[in-house]
Amino acid sequence: MSTSTRVFIARLSGLGVFDPNGDQLGRVRDAVATLRINKQPPRVLGLVVEVQHRRRIFVPIGRVTRIEPDQVVLTTGSVNIKRFEKRPDEVLVLSEILDRTVTRVEDGARVVVVDAAMEQTRARDWVITRLAVRSNQRLGRRRSEITQLDWNEVDGLSAVENVQGTVSILALLSNLRPADVAARLQDMPEKRQQEIAEALDDNRLADVLEELPEVDRVHIITALSDERAADVLEAMNDDDAADLLRELPTDEQERLLEIMEPDEAAPVRRLMSYGDYTAGGMMTSEPVVLLPDATVAEALALVRNPDLSPALAAQVFVVRPPQATPTGRYLGTAHLQRLLREPPSSLVSGIAERDPAAITPDTTIAALTRHLATYNLVAVPVVDENERLLGAVSVDDVLDHLLPDDWRDVDAEEEAAGATSETVIRG
Repeated sequence: MSTSTRVFIARLSGLGVFDPNGDQLGRVRDAVATLRINKQPPRVLGLVVEVQHRRRIFVPIGRVTRIEPDQVVLTTGSVNIKRFEKRPDEVLVLSEILDRTVTRVEDGARVVVVDAAMEQTRARDWVITRLAVRSNQRLGRRRSEITQLDWNEVDGLSAVENVQGTVSILALLSNLRPADVAARLQDMPEKRQQEIAEALDDNRLADVLEELPEVDRVHIITALSDERAADVLEAMNDDDAADLLRELPTDEQERLLEIMEPDEAAPVRRLMSYGDYTAGGMMTSEPVVLLPDATVAEALALVRNPDLSPALAAQVFVVRPPQATPTGRYLGTAHLQRLLREPPSSLVSGIAERDPAAITPDTTIAALTRHLATYNLVAVPVVDENERLLGAVSVDDVLDHLLPDDWRDVDAEEEAAGATSETVIRG
């Protein structure tokens, strides 16, 4: 994202926000974070950006590629221009943390927060690790000097721990993987389950819905407003979004698809046209796709994306233009292990291998499973009659369809039985 390891958030205020082409989107007005219990550093979720007509929108921190002294640069892709609304577990750093009076743990002194520094973790999350503070006492005519403290060296900012409310539960869930959050959601009353879903950001809720059983995810998505439900569907993997929409009545499917951005809805519609237990119905239309002139270095950079599942990150698919699915003619697959053995400047087209047999959208799950097992693959390309790449089916997608419908429920029961925090979660 940035060569800087620490960014002071107050210095971001007013900076221009630009897309990769150099066009200005707006200006930074605040940063959104989520407080956690036990004095854990808050996770920064994104930036509040003011665009035309003073509309303020939310830009996820994952969309930011560079933070420079005079600008913030975003990745490619569309930006949701829905007006920003703060959720219950969120805090605005500049508006709600700066100028707050807190207690310094070391000596009990009262100090005022004047800035907050965020740093990126190994998991590529951004967390607020340090606070710049000033004593609230004046020394004669001079103001006391500014010092820096670690987040856990002050009291008065962490989430409340003795109140079993939605914010406290969110704090408990903040460090869990989506599958673990889903398991705990299943133990909650419907009202609390919906409160948690309303408070989660779109990307987090999308990840959690992908791990929930059919009944629970249908209940949650239908209880959301249509606009919010469409936003969450856009944040889901297109194959999971298609699976969820298939579980809704036809009129609800169409209504949500109409609200979604056209370029997000199109691949979902395409996947919904295939049968559930076919390669077309299980595939994702967003595998890692490269053109023949791409280098090994470019391929390795793409598969480092932490948002990719391990199965999809294990290979790249090489095609003729266009690059977006449905692509031009499929040329072959370059597996990660082979990429690691080649010079960074080598072309992926030179090491791509054709798969032993073509998988088409109507290939049955039985045939697909045999193909994956026979050739020891973790993902397989899906092509049409013109040899255009339509997507890829990964082994985890196949397992989801082979396991019994209630496999998540069984897992949730086992998880709950061993959970030490069950009484806190149930609240």
